[in-house]
Amino acid sequence: MTGPHRIVNPESLSPAVGFAHAVVAAPGRTVYLGGQTAHDGEGRLQGETLVEQFDATLANLVRALDAAGGRPEHLVSLHIFVTDAAAYRGSLQAIGGCYRRHLGRHFPAMALFEVSGLFDPDARVEVTGVAVVPDPG
Repeated sequence: MTGPHRIVNPESLSPAVGFAHAVVAAPGRTVYLGGQTAHDGEGRLQGETLVEQFDATLANLVRALDAAGGRPEHLVSLHIFVTDAAAYRGSLQAIGGCYRRHLGRHFPAMALFEVSGLFDPDARVEVTGVAVVPDPG
């Protein structure tokens, strides 16, 4: 993982693959990212499959982070909410491709939650995050 924050993955825990067990943030401004879904600027849901929606959702997350002055490597935490965890697990290769396209190989502390529904009943995924944008210099 690259970036200004220190990743902590104790050997006493299971191997951290695609996530970090803990992140110690560098000094900076904290940015709390509200739940992002695959909705476009007009409020239309983009994509039908979980993978298509995950791709659009991460694009929206990066746009919100950019508007707050941050970059993907500033993320310290992500919460991923899906309506079908089995579909998520079954699409890991494609989901990983979407992830790397938008966030690179930066893996903050993450958790996946299966939920019975999201605000838009057709949405399959929502992502929230926390970033710490380092102090300049």
